[in-house]
Amino acid sequence: MRSRLDVRRALALVAVLILATGGAVADPSRHPSAAASVIRVGSSVVGSDGVRHSVTNHLVRTRTRTNRHTRREYVLAWAGAADPGTEGSPNPDFLAVIDATAGTPDYGKVVNTVTIDNSTGNEPHHMQYMWHKGQKIYAGGILSDTVFVFDATRLPQIGLSGVVQASDTPCGSAPDAFQVLSDGTAYMSAVGGPDVTGPCRYSGGQVREGNGFAGSPGEIVRIGPNGKVLSEAPAATKEGEDPKLCPNVPALPQPSCANPHGLQVREDLNRLITSDFVELRTPIVDNPNLARDTVRIFDITDRNAPRLLSVSRLPAGPRHDADLNTAEPRGAMETGVTHQPRHRGAFVATSGGGVIYYTPDITAKKPRWREVFDDATAFKSLFPKDTPTSDGDAGSWVQVSPDDRFLFHVVVSGGYTSPGERETGMLYVLDLRRLLAAGDRTRCSIDSPAEVTAGGAEPDCPSLIGAVPIRDVTSGGAHWGSLDNFALGRDGFYHETAQIRRVVTSNYFVAFTGVDGNHQICVSQVSPSGKPSLDTGFVDENTHAPCVEFNRDKWPHGDHGPARPHGVVFAVADADLR
Repeated sequence: MRSRLDVRRALALVAVLILATGGAVADPSRHPSAAASVIRVGSSVVGSDGVRHSVTNHLVRTRTRTNRHTRREYVLAWAGAADPGTEGSPNPDFLAVIDATAGTPDYGKVVNTVTIDNSTGNEPHHMQYMWHKGQKIYAGGILSDTVFVFDATRLPQIGLSGVVQASDTPCGSAPDAFQVLSDGTAYMSAVGGPDVTGPCRYSGGQVREGNGFAGSPGEIVRIGPNGKVLSEAPAATKEGEDPKLCPNVPALPQPSCANPHGLQVREDLNRLITSDFVELRTPIVDNPNLARDTVRIFDITDRNAPRLLSVSRLPAGPRHDADLNTAEPRGAMETGVTHQPRHRGAFVATSGGGVIYYTPDITAKKPRWREVFDDATAFKSLFPKDTPTSDGDAGSWVQVSPDDRFLFHVVVSGGYTSPGERETGMLYVLDLRRLLAAGDRTRCSIDSPAEVTAGGAEPDCPSLIGAVPIRDVTSGGAHWGSLDNFALGRDGFYHETAQIRRVVTSNYFVAFTGVDGNHQICVSQVSPSGKPSLDTGFVDENTHAPCVEFNRDKWPHGDHGPARPHGVVFAVADADLR
């Protein structure tokens, strides 16, 4: 069995690297020489610092020519070089454009790589959860504290529309999640504290004391489609929180658990919800409260001034783990909202605890959260014997389908105390219909040991539809994903759809934490009833095995070796989308 670092050791390594880099790595680089089969197209913008920032497309000529005759769909994968290279010849970070047109010869082939020309070592992290026509692509570098705004209008070609630099968001650091609004602007969660230790003044005049880069408290940022920062808003309360439950290192005058990771928006309800994960740079070995268990809800009636309405603490579960770091509420990494007007609920997935929480109404003054599913139930369906546990399973990405029928969740691996198959993570799907139909009268609650692996006993509890095992024998596993919200219509054009038939997942966490991954991108098909299965037609062009392999020597931009894909999203060229 491999040696897997647990999250506590991983976060200790985060602190070392962040302090060593000062949070940013900038390195001018020359364009790699392009082969004759590659078309190079540049794009650039001038940043707030007056410096021109540029990217270069490396479009594969033969595949691009083929694509002219067929409307295509793509997976965009935001990736960092696994090997930084040398000072004179750095390996660039890049956005990979992968053909996702099922049933065609180029399905699964990399048709373009868009290299970042002005900086390396960004540690590419997340993009928005789902892309819609007319939106820019917002892509964050969690180490460089930089956001790149891309234009996907002319896919497979990509343009650069803007760059948000660390100096543009002085009150927060470590950009994580993005949610794009109907007007094209985006909200971003910054997990970490201000760039400089001390008081920081936000756009609305509020002031919060912070303990520095990758510390606390984090913030909410609104960004325009040109990369201009429209506002910074505090995620922390003015009064502070309980110092025992919300420790900070070093301590703050007003203690705070405000380290927002997941971020979702319901524009129709004027609500924004975030889930607090960890104080990034601080090891949680000695204090489990450094792995946060809090959820924040904001009023966004004034889009430039999110106003904190409530801070909820997730309740304890029935497992009673000996290790408090893996108790059910620990490490509230991700959140997913419902979408239909008749529903007002939201979900939170915990990374340390390995469970799903739910509240039926995010507009309530005091939302009530309850545990409605333990990842161990899904593990049990895959492995009835020697079932992996969910304690510390690093449950991550979670999303609700646009029609509110299904919940999709990605889990990195089996938990710390797994008797077997600890190397296997998964994508699983839950049926939400009975739970959401119960509305405010929901009774579902995982509150007995038997329900940990058997599912909730109440009739309105979500039911497991199916799970796809994702085995990864490295130190990491599947962490992120995105739903395919497009379908080819009878008119020959793509249209948005609420019925999800595919999901893309990426097998990579953050290497410098000691939790890496095998650097594959996989696609799972979803049946009309919601049952997931690995898409064996989405194969790597070199290995001819399912899943696209990012551990390769050659890319369209040159011989730059393996890369680490993190954020993924489906997209279609504007001309092909109705």
